[in-house]
Amino acid sequence: MTEPSLAREVRSPIHRCKLRAVRSLWMPLSPLSRRRLMATSAAAFAVAGALTPLRAFAAPTRDAALETMKKATRFMVDKVAYKGGYVWSYLPDLSRRWGEMEAYPTMIWVQPPGTATMGHVFLDAYHATGDEAYYDAACKAAEALIAIQHPAGGWNYLGDLAGEASIRKWYDTIGKNGWRLEEFQHYYGNATFDDAGTAESSQFLLRLYVEKQDKRFKPALDKALQFVVDSQYPNGGWPQRFPLKTEFQNHGRPDYTGYITFNDDVAGENIKFLIMIWQTLGDPRALPAIKKAMDCFVICQQPQPQPAWGLQHHVDTLKPAAARSYEPEAFASHTTGANIASCMDFYQLTGDPKYLARLGEALDWLDSIRLPQEIQKGRPYPTFIEVGTGKPLYVHRRGSNVVNGEYYTDENPHGTVIHYSSFRAVNVDGLRKRLAKLKAMSPEVASKDSPLKGGRKALPKYFTTGDISVSDLNVDTLKADAGQTSPDKVASLIASLNAEGWWPTELRATSNPYIGDGSPTPAPGDFSQTRVGDATDTSPYITDTPKIGISTGTYIENMAALIKYVTAS
Repeated sequence: MTEPSLAREVRSPIHRCKLRAVRSLWMPLSPLSRRRLMATSAAAFAVAGALTPLRAFAAPTRDAALETMKKATRFMVDKVAYKGGYVWSYLPDLSRRWGEMEAYPTMIWVQPPGTATMGHVFLDAYHATGDEAYYDAACKAAEALIAIQHPAGGWNYLGDLAGEASIRKWYDTIGKNGWRLEEFQHYYGNATFDDAGTAESSQFLLRLYVEKQDKRFKPALDKALQFVVDSQYPNGGWPQRFPLKTEFQNHGRPDYTGYITFNDDVAGENIKFLIMIWQTLGDPRALPAIKKAMDCFVICQQPQPQPAWGLQHHVDTLKPAAARSYEPEAFASHTTGANIASCMDFYQLTGDPKYLARLGEALDWLDSIRLPQEIQKGRPYPTFIEVGTGKPLYVHRRGSNVVNGEYYTDENPHGTVIHYSSFRAVNVDGLRKRLAKLKAMSPEVASKDSPLKGGRKALPKYFTTGDISVSDLNVDTLKADAGQTSPDKVASLIASLNAEGWWPTELRATSNPYIGDGSPTPAPGDFSQTRVGDATDTSPYITDTPKIGISTGTYIENMAALIKYVTAS
């Protein structure tokens, strides 16, 4: 195992990932409402083109770009996919593979950039080329998702096509030993809204269905919509997981998955899907659910002197609630910033001034918690603020694995965990300017482009060529190019596709193979500021000796660049 020195660690979480498409459905969403993922290593490493020496290229022909797209896709569909589904990264011989954690060969991943993200890329390629092979690949991805869809209509983070016994074994071994990945330590047997897996899968099925009105996909789409409706609380919030289960005691705390969840944009992703449903199908279930969801943001904003939001809120009292053991019962600065942006979005959707009414209070609160310069570490706001006292809470850990280790919070800003930052950046000035601009508009002008007030509208033609934010822990595609792809970049992508049909990528993220449960006695060493504990910890970490492998993130990013090129040619 090679864990980088602390000097090389970057204070951002190795986190999950999301596809950020469909911004044009209703308005440009603030970046604050969009999780920025894997700022860790991906900016320094990226894609296969970086493995090819830079040189001047002649402008590639459209046919050359099309052939590269086809060859890369054929490899992913024929050699990498398992029954139409995908995980995030693979060793070249497919002997090991990973989603957010190491996966079995029979598993497919739902969290983006997983199976639904691949389906979106295939549909984009179909629109760009008219080649039915891409549509067929999208259908295979959809069939894989349908095979692991929960009977209630949603999806878990992952699915195992080998069946229930296999996935239970995975949770009892690899899953439960991921020290920092508490959401994988218990098998609930239900579905989750976390990390946009259910939302993206639902959006992909909708997109595929409206493409050709293929009746194969309508029952699963109907189930997904009903899942969003059934799981919504009367007050408009959504739990993290559904159907509700409470049997898991999370490190001595009550189970948190039934709380109203703002973390990871659960509500925002569901609202986006419901808007897509309303625009394309006009389903009457969508509008009431959208309105209730937007109103939940308003009622969960706390009163003075702390007019903010937490990651989760209690369903009955609407007060902030604790979640994972490193997520205390507290206000969250980044969630507050994201919810401020969302409320401004809701004003543009509806023209209702109630969504703006108390945002100034929340912005003033953010100003009040700004840290002294010497503590900021490049991010001016503490992640967590204690309810009542207003004191910042900083996250630490001790021990070496899930058995003997524990997380705790205190008022010490030094020595905090590196996989979950105790410091955040929130663009308060930008939010204030946007709020002032909206307040200067009449409700009619502000909401004139709202999809809730118009008729049916087609979905965007492309989903992966615009505002995209996905990571497979090795490649981060936050930096989607503005405008068209340059000929030099396309030439580099064509040249760097290897003979087999994949772009070699440094797999910077790896994990310890499962060797058994951790010991109650901590292993020698200090694991308080590492991404992984001792040899029994199955959490992914960044290695100093990356192997070359196959990355879905690389495929997605490079295909998006090629799609833009061929559509402009």
